[in-house]
Amino acid sequence: MRSRVALLLFAALRLIGAPLPGLREGDILFQTSRSPQSRAIQLATHSRYSHMGILFRDGRRWLVYEAVQPVKRTPLQAWIDRGVGGHVVVKRLKDRDQRLTPEVLGHMRSIGAHFLGRPYDLTFEWSDDRIYCSELVWKIYREGAGIELGALQTLREFDLSNPAVRAKLRERYQGRPPLDEPVISPQRMFECPELETVATR
Repeated sequence: MRSRVALLLFAALRLIGAPLPGLREGDILFQTSRSPQSRAIQLATHSRYSHMGILFRDGRRWLVYEAVQPVKRTPLQAWIDRGVGGHVVVKRLKDRDQRLTPEVLGHMRSIGAHFLGRPYDLTFEWSDDRIYCSELVWKIYREGAGIELGALQTLREFDLSNPAVRAKLRERYQGRPPLDEPVISPQRMFECPELETVATR
């Protein structure tokens, strides 16, 4: 009987788009992408995770605002299923209830909507014309809530020694990468001390 109830509950959660318990708006999700550049990102940043997004509600649905091609809102379960092994880590601002008031969350959601439709940034430039995944989340928090989650780095601070990384740099920059370009990586945000892990699957 209990197993049947659990199965029914799981099915109901999938229907309303909440495959993880206890989610809150503004939560940040990390996964390992299946994209062609994922391995290079992992090697350069010494990270398991190569993609991320930020969570907001639309009625009863959970949507992940993410920078792919283009920036869009993806239903949560579809976002999870797209990652390697369906693995996801959910992190949350430690003092979230004090800092992310309904007004602030509304502003963050508006900032996210402002970026919808922007093309994905293959060269990781620090402009708003094109956006990559960690840049989107960082800017939603910075511009929407006045919170900087992780200090910016430059491209030269990454580990660019691996042949796979060098090959991707040649492909994207014709051998002349902008080493002093400001950048924020999924790993730098994953390590941010202002965030705590609240769910893992």
